[in-house]
Amino acid sequence: MENKNYQEDLLHIRKMMEKSSRVISLSGISGVFAGLFALAGAFYVYFLFQKNNIDYFDGTRNFYEVNLILHLVVVAMVVMFLAIVSGAYFTIRKSKKNNLSIWDNATKKLLINFAFPLAIGGVFCSALLYHHLHGLLAPVTLIFYGLALLNAGNYTFSDVKYLGLCEIILGIVSLFFIGYGLFFWAIGFGVLHIVYGIVMHKKYR
Repeated sequence: MENKNYQEDLLHIRKMMEKSSRVISLSGISGVFAGLFALAGAFYVYFLFQKNNIDYFDGTRNFYEVNLILHLVVVAMVVMFLAIVSGAYFTIRKSKKNNLSIWDNATKKLLINFAFPLAIGGVFCSALLYHHLHGLLAPVTLIFYGLALLNAGNYTFSDVKYLGLCEIILGIVSLFFIGYGLFFWAIGFGVLHIVYGIVMHKKYR
């Protein structure tokens, strides 16, 4: 009986340590919504290309007018904003439901480790825009986003690392198919997020 109680105490301590060192309130539903927003943005950009008489699937057009580039940047910012808002909403809701702390040291570490690679990637993408290297934007965003997830995965579910690795691999592959960035972007930020979100929701609901 004493041995059983001892094992239960150890299990309880282990769970408490895991809760204090990792963010375990991430919601899979937020991943699904992020993916849906990304796919909606990708479809909008595709039809925007058609409106500007750009045949995207010929894979040869890598230089666009400044106004179109600014429009694409705005679309990307809107998609990112919606993904962040939905992620925050579902994560906070899950935290309250499970009586978990929303803002603690683990959350701070996760956000810092996630934001640092993204900030560097943002500067890198700004340089690509400045030098009109538009064809590299999609691969670079996928790679740096994957690095951010890989970095943040140390402070939350390990599944986040797997998503990060998939994003990095997809970004590297897309480097060899310049001109089809929107296609890879839709897969990485859209399809992969939806699949990840469904898996997370079923696994940790």
